[in-house]
Parts: sequence; structure tokens; C-alpha cells
Amino acid sequence: MGQIDLNLIRTFVTLYDSGSVTVAAERLFVTQPSVSYALARLRELFDDPLFVRNRDGMQPTSVARTLYATFKDALSRIEGTVEGIREFDPHKTARCFRIALSDLGEMALLPLILHRLNRLAPQAELEVVPLEIDQVNEWLSIGKVDAAICSRPLSSTGIVRQALIDERYVCLLSRKHSRIKRELTLEQFQRESHVLVTRASGHGMAEDVIERLGISRRIALRIPHFSVLPKIIPQTDLLVILPSQIATLFAAEHPLRICNLPFDVPSFKVTLHWHERSDTSVALRWFLELVAEAITQSRP
Repeated sequence: MGQIDLNLIRTFVTLYDSGSVTVAAERLFVTQPSVSYALARLRELFDDPLFVRNRDGMQPTSVARTLYATFKDALSRIEGTVEGIREFDPHKTARCFRIALSDLGEMALLPLILHRLNRLAPQAELEVVPLEIDQVNEWLSIGKVDAAICSRPLSSTGIVRQALIDERYVCLLSRKHSRIKRELTLEQFQRESHVLVTRASGHGMAEDVIERLGISRRIALRIPHFSVLPKIIPQTDLLVILPSQIATLFAAEHPLRICNLPFDVPSFKVTLHWHERSDTSVALRWFLELVAEAITQSRP
């Protein structure tokens, strides 16, 4: 096998992450032919196509998937070491920071993060990766994302976390609900039809309590995201369980109201997660501090 240099590794990792020659070229600040040339060299070195084009983009082969974790980790460590001895200037950096957020995080937290980032690092780029709670441990470990914010604690080896917000679950319903006018009773809760947001969002604690208590109810609608709820709930008699912060936001902007749940669900913490490897990078430490301060300092 011939020699492989750092630029080839960087191109491989960027192409793997983006799934697109065009996007990889934009992120690397090079031309598309440069990425194609680097890919051709990599294919020759490993005697494998590495990426196969289909309608979903450039899909990695089994060889590419085997290489990715090692290449990504090596690249992160090299870049972290270089950054450690180089002065980091937020006002000049054009770095792309990547954070995994749920749709709730995008609605409630992203504006705070973006406002602070644009003020302190006007040339930096922020990429939001939709949170997949079952994948995010691996994403942090291999460096696909720099940080993740979620309500379910992540506990894989090397994952570090910082609590940002104390939260609780509430019930959201239309202000014009035909039967529930004041407090929500357990009997009413069981009698009404509900919207269930799937666990991929990372919010499953209330469902665990309902199952443990043996509470029965009818699920009329299952959806993957919370963001569509203000379009659905006001026109129906459906109930939905969601975190209080976003419920308050929805109720302030739409004809909705909030009720306490008629059973006890433990409060929980919204938490920032990152890999311990990031602590060696001046830029990533700065970004993590920015995210934490943007959110915690906005709280009353």
C-alpha cells in the first residue's frame, strides 16, 4: 500500500460524514474535482470503491465503515493536539461546530446558542444534526458530533456531561377542550385520546411511569417530533405529554393550555454531553462553554 497523508484522511472523514462530494468540497474549502481526485487515490490505496453513489448520496462500503472510526478518532486527536499549541481566536475562526439536538432543542435552545455564537464567533459555522437517541453515544465517540443535548443521560465510556436545565413533564391540550376545563383528573386522563411522541426523541420517562402504574389510555396519533403539536392540538380534544418549557412556549403562541399530570413523574435534567477527547481541544472547550453559558444564563 502506498502512503496516506493527513489530507486524504480528512477528505475521507468529511465525505463519510456528509455523504456528498459537493458538501465535502464546501466543508474542506476545495473544489469538487479535488475531492474526486482524493477519493480516487483512496480507492487505489485500499483497492475498494469505499463509497457507492445511489439516490441517497455516497454510501460507504463495508471497508469504509471499518476505516471510519479509526480515521475519525486519529484525525480528532491530531487536530486537538495542534489546536492545543495554537492560539484559538473565536473572532477569526471559520470552524464548523456540530451539535445533536432534538426538535425541542432546536425550538427552545438553538436560538440561544446561535445568538451567542454569532456574536462571539461571527465567521464560525454551526451544523445541527437531528438527535437519534440510540445513535448519539456512537456519534460522540467517533466525533460525528462535537456535542449533544438530551434529557436521557448518556453513559458510554468517555462521555462527559453537564446538567443545564431542571425540567418536568406536563400535559398540553386545547383551550377549547370540550370536557376538561380546569384540573386534569386521572379518570379524565384515561378517558381521553392522546398523542404519543416516539421515544427516538429521548423522552420516554412519562411513558415508563404510565406503564409501571398500569394506567390505560387510547393513543390516537403517534408522531416522531414535538414541533407539529401546535398545528394539531388546538383543533382537537387530544392530550399530549411534553416538557414544561416547550409546553409554555407553545401555550404562549397558540390557543393551548397546560395541566399538571394527575400522577407523579420524576423531574429530569436537560444535559449537555461531549466526549472527553474534546477537552484536549481549545476550540471545542470554548464551544462547549459557549453552549452551556448560552442556555444557563438565559434562565430566570
